[in-house]
Amino acid sequence: MKIAVTYENGQVFQHFGHTARFKLYDVEDGAVVSSQVVDTNGSGHGALAGLLTSHQVDCLICGGIGGGAQMALAEAGIRLYAGCSGDADQRVAELLAGTLVSADAATCDHHHGEGHSCGDHGCGGDHSCSH
Repeated sequence: MKIAVTYENGQVFQHFGHTARFKLYDVEDGAVVSSQVVDTNGSGHGALAGLLTSHQVDCLICGGIGGGAQMALAEAGIRLYAGCSGDADQRVAELLAGTLVSADAATCDHHHGEGHSCGDHGCGGDHSCSH
């Protein structure tokens, strides 16, 4: 299994469509055996699902994510864990332990440029970034 996390400075980056890199974790027998950080090279919302597919990613952990990106991931067969924040390695450990709490409705349906962050919610509960 391969898990991807939107990644910045060891933390879960809070906006899927603007992430500059993913940390990819290779998992065998329920444990991380290797990881690497890959640049998105400026790929926007639409191209990111394809980038994850090209790396054979099975699951994505992220903060806020828009509806179009959610659909693209679903079409690619990538399981989504949204609404997460904090230490990326810790969230992956929680996913593997079956204790990761994600928000099904952690969407970012706001208009870009309003000067607010989608990082105001943590992992757990039914948080949404809709405005």
